Amino acid sequence: MPNLRLVVFASGGGTNMQALLDAIDEGLLPATVVGCVSDRSTAGALNRARTHDIPTAVHAPADYDTPSAFGDALCRVLDDWNASFIALAGYLKKIPSPVLHAYSNRITNIHPSLLPAFGGPGMYGTRVHRAVLDAGVHWTGVTVHLVNDAYDDGPIVAQQPVPVLPEDTVDTLQQRVLAVEHRLYPAVLRQFARGQIQVQGRTVTVTNDSLSHPEPPPHAQPHN
Repeated sequence: MPNLRLVVFASGGGTNMQALLDAIDEGLLPATVVGCVSDRSTAGALNRARTHDIPTAVHAPADYDTPSAFGDALCRVLDDWNASFIALAGYLKKIPSPVLHAYSNRITNIHPSLLPAFGGPGMYGTRVHRAVLDAGVHWTGVTVHLVNDAYDDGPIVAQQPVPVLPEDTVDTLQQRVLAVEHRLYPAVLRQFARGQIQVQGRTVTVTNDSLSHPEPPPHAQPHN
């Protein structure tokens, strides 16, 4: 089984990166996290990486004259680490074209809603959960998708529904969605490592589609 050489891109605390590291330690994900990239020197994900002796790099788009120069700098870092796959985990910047071209269909992102609902520019973190609650929907969830040149627009690989409960606050909904993120992301990356995912245009085929079409747990009933 191939061993993915993962680079995690993160702008925040890095809980999804920690979930990947935990899955690797438990033998559930055939991968090695070979680096962590952030646009913020204060990102908690960098501290998590250093705790595990994982190399880190900080590159912000504002530090470069053009998006292309930003992308070339990222590509040099990825080449130095001999990366084979990129996992975005709470990364808030658009991936520049040089990286998209070099890692076509090898960049994934995890988003805290059932895309295409509640996605796009500016929709991240608690903003998503606030929008879900304000909309009065009964279900939200988690989406893992491939990354293209638009926010939250790439082909969808897997989705998992999460009920919205009558008593939910932004915090309680976020915590329940995060718990699903931490299970789903390692499972999807395991499928990539096993060669179970094929991509044709916007169509993603998974040889074991239990992740793509999960049944809601029997106790997870939305409010009326």
